[in-house]
Amino acid sequence: MAKPGKKEYPAFYQTYIDALDDKGNILSQMETSLSVFEKELSELESDKQEYRYADGKWTIKEIVQHLIDTERVFVYRALRYSRKDKSMLLSYDENMFVANYEINKRNYDNLLNEFSLLRRSTILMFQNFDDEILDMEGKVGENTFTVRALGYICSGHVLHHLKVIRERYLFNRLN
Repeated sequence: MAKPGKKEYPAFYQTYIDALDDKGNILSQMETSLSVFEKELSELESDKQEYRYADGKWTIKEIVQHLIDTERVFVYRALRYSRKDKSMLLSYDENMFVANYEINKRNYDNLLNEFSLLRRSTILMFQNFDDEILDMEGKVGENTFTVRALGYICSGHVLHHLKVIRERYLFNRLN
């Protein structure tokens, strides 16, 4: 199964789709991004977990929590659309989510474990989606998404943030 077409998601999410390779199907993309996440972040030194490369930027712990929050939001949307719920859903403010939760007090290993378990749950849900379900659409505000696009966006979102972590937080240590 190919990546979603450009009409299946808003242009803003193209960066996440572009982060994915062209070979894998939706499930292999989810597995690959989980594997890369676990490999690259599992042995991060404690002094890097709360590092900010500039004022106002998130720590790596905050990025991981952002990945958790975003996965939950996008998978909830996919669930609603897969059940033929045509209600328009609202967007969410990721900066507000981070600002209103004391993430840096959380245990880093627990954050990683939470994301890994959440992604495994996402994979199990998407394993049961056939092409008809993957083609179902829904709206967030004025933007239309397919269930398929949401799955691919979840994977690309993780890879995008791992690239940011490598380039701005770890200075290519993990390449």
